[in-house]
Amino acid sequence: MSIINYSAPGRLLAVARGHPYEREVFAGLFQGLDDFDVCHVEQPAAQFCFTPRAAREFDAIVCYDMPGVDFTAPDAPRPVTPDPAFVRDFLAMLEQGVGIVFLHHALAAWPAWPEYAEIIGGRFHYRPALLRDRQWPDSGYRHGVHHRVTTLAAHPVTEGIPEHFDMTDELYLCPVFEGDVVPLLRSDYDFRKNNFYSAARAVAGELHSRTDWNHPPGSSLVGWAKHRGASPIVYLQGGDDATALGNAHFRRLVHNAVRWVASGEARDWAASR
Repeated sequence: MSIINYSAPGRLLAVARGHPYEREVFAGLFQGLDDFDVCHVEQPAAQFCFTPRAAREFDAIVCYDMPGVDFTAPDAPRPVTPDPAFVRDFLAMLEQGVGIVFLHHALAAWPAWPEYAEIIGGRFHYRPALLRDRQWPDSGYRHGVHHRVTTLAAHPVTEGIPEHFDMTDELYLCPVFEGDVVPLLRSDYDFRKNNFYSAARAVAGELHSRTDWNHPPGSSLVGWAKHRGASPIVYLQGGDDATALGNAHFRRLVHNAVRWVASGEARDWAASR
């Protein structure tokens, strides 16, 4: 007879790198998530964890990474096409039902893999690109935005979060598949081009520039839930720096999201869609 210890902690894989980040600050995001043992793995080694077999070792995954963009190439940022075996394993992992929480710049990962945007629910572009048969300009960014976040739904991810709370963070102007997600959080910021700067100009060395740049108005959603295969998924746009990651309400959102995507309730919900 096997004995199951129901008090044992869950297992969380926390993936980072591909974009600059503060390791200790990111690690501190999980303080208080005492019902999970956290394993930190950086890219590119983390790609070996996204397989059905490896994912069985974890109850949830947090992605604070940005693979698939080469900033060292002469024509940087160059989109990198993922290995077909990686794509196959990643999709098989989602059919298996592992829950994933994507944070902030993870929205820019794997731009050469169209299905990755469908998995997350949108995409941030560092250079003009085709998405859902539409040509998009490079996306917009704005650092240090003080904005008010409104909770849109009673959901396990928003449990204990006030109806409104303030954050100071980087925001994105980019395509979001708003019709394909469960909206959880919305910002009061005005997501129009005059309030953002060109990402392509920034990586070319022109910070805070929108010269000759144009972008359609964007979605003000900054948090949502969705599913892909049998996997429950949450995306939270917050988390650019120590100030944002240290926001008590944002930290509560991340903890709630991890617990929800790891739950049987969330997996049942995803599998039934």
